[in-house]
Amino acid sequence: MNRPSQKIDARLIASGMVLLPQTGCAGLSVRKLVEHAGVNLGMFHYHFKNKDNFLRVLLRHMYEEMFAALTLRAQASQGGARSLDGALRVLAGFASGHRHLLLTLLSEALRGEALPAAFLRENLPRHIAVLAQLLRQGQAEGDIIDLPVVQLLPFVLGAIAGPLFAGGALERLPAAAPELAALAQQALLSDQAIALRIDLAMRAILIAPKGFAPP
Repeated sequence: MNRPSQKIDARLIASGMVLLPQTGCAGLSVRKLVEHAGVNLGMFHYHFKNKDNFLRVLLRHMYEEMFAALTLRAQASQGGARSLDGALRVLAGFASGHRHLLLTLLSEALRGEALPAAFLRENLPRHIAVLAQLLRQGQAEGDIIDLPVVQLLPFVLGAIAGPLFAGGALERLPAAAPELAALAQQALLSDQAIALRIDLAMRAILIAPKGFAPP
């Protein structure tokens, strides 16, 4: 049986995931966090000591869940190209589901906030390295075009991150016209639009005679 303290941990993390995209790391209030989670301030300090440690735990929890799924796809015995396709879909789902939080973290990092900058600095290279390895594997297997990986990586990542972050930014514009928001949802943020962009990106880097068909 789970201890009550473990449930409190989970409640605080869940509340943090709701509040953090709105407040950012700098603006997160511990008192508002515990109110949202329905726990007392003493239990927060008991489990997490301080806000910075809580934020590190929350961001690590969010990222590691995605990275585990990404690694699983990358290790599947189906060739570099197909594994890359699956990995891109995992990454796209993560970026889509957390687009507002990721935009906030990026904005704070660019302003010089230490904790978001450290999170991005420590974790961005990890999933980029996985994708780079899959690109090299696909090239070695004769499925992916023979261009420098440093050229292919920005292309495939841009097909995912650029439209999602643009759509997320449009969603947060207070004066955005309803028609523009609807267009962003349909053309940038919908599951169908994301899947189409991944299909197009994969077809662009594949050697045609191999006849790769994305799932």
